[in-house]
Amino acid sequence: MNSGTALLVIDVQVGIIDGLHAFKGEEVVETINGLLSKARSAGVPVLYIQHDGDSGHVLETNSPGWKIHPAIAPAEGEPVVRKRASDSFFETSLARELDTRGIGHLVVTGCATQYCIDTICRRAVSLGYDVTLVSDAHTTVDDDNLSASQIIKHHNSLLDGFDAGEHAVSVKPAESVRF
Repeated sequence: MNSGTALLVIDVQVGIIDGLHAFKGEEVVETINGLLSKARSAGVPVLYIQHDGDSGHVLETNSPGWKIHPAIAPAEGEPVVRKRASDSFFETSLARELDTRGIGHLVVTGCATQYCIDTICRRAVSLGYDVTLVSDAHTTVDDDNLSASQIIKHHNSLLDGFDAGEHAVSVKPAESVRF
């Protein structure tokens, strides 16, 4: 059984943070940067997920918006897993990257709370990973029904304790995350 921990940085791309002006985007990037520092200092693997958008999408592949936000850019040797769906495991190398490193616990940060963040939390526990969702290190934008703040608050509450068998999601602020 894999018991190591990894920090995942999901879709923190220029098009979402700067282009769509994600809710508290700069604060979230700063919080993720602090987690990156703690993880790297502890020798914890960091993996990035990068969404490949279609032509005309804010994250259109190889466009300026597609780039990982420069404030939290990957260090040399940190893998970037590219995806085309909300599910970071769907048709990607993520599971293989985690298995190769002996990872059983994911610390999740990033963008699109109600899509990519929610999906990885739910999918990961069903695949046998434990998840810590960092409550103040994920963001989104307003939708037609809810503000970004409401979406984030709702998902932090909804996902805390979500489980599949013996694996679960726990939600905690960055200051409580230990590597």
